[in-house]
Amino acid sequence: MSGSDAAASDAAAICAQIAAVFSAPSAHPPARPVLVSELAAAAARGGRVFVHGVGREGLMMRALCMRLAHLGLPAHCVGDVTAPPAGGGDLLVASAGPGAFSTVDAICAVARGAGARVLLLTARPEGDFPPRQADVVAHLPAQTMADEEEEAKATETESAPSRAKLPMGSLYEGAMFVLFEMVVLELARVLGQSPAQMRARHTNLE
Repeated sequence: MSGSDAAASDAAAICAQIAAVFSAPSAHPPARPVLVSELAAAAARGGRVFVHGVGREGLMMRALCMRLAHLGLPAHCVGDVTAPPAGGGDLLVASAGPGAFSTVDAICAVARGAGARVLLLTARPEGDFPPRQADVVAHLPAQTMADEEEEAKATETESAPSRAKLPMGSLYEGAMFVLFEMVVLELARVLGQSPAQMRARHTNLE
């Protein structure tokens, strides 16, 4: 197999695994309509949107924040020096793929205490964390690093059927990117925003 053929094969396998995330059975509502509904509601009430995640999940959240700004929403990344205080009417969208991170937990608690609404995106909605700190949970049923660690304890077989081609939490993170692109497409329709209007809000300092 040539280098280009191998690359195409790997790309197809990765894309297929990400696509499978969105057809996986779940007892929870699909993440896309939950996110669109919450973001549209925040826009309707004039609230600000804050996003937060750690590690590579945080990078995906920053990508979402950029597109929300392109849609005309007052969007901010938690921790940025220009982020204003969160309060009533605002929405925090946080990601905790494995179900809980102590820092994400703490930030969600602060946001709720200030009166903001909290949406948690996670691959593990049945954990102890979501019911305690989130007003609404969006389920993205993809492998995270926690799943890989548990699988490693159960089997040493690299070709186990449930094992994702992508390592660690990459499947969840890749699914986050695709999910957010779908959310932006739908939210643009809901808010009546055209590609030209979005482009007009893109920075000229680059």
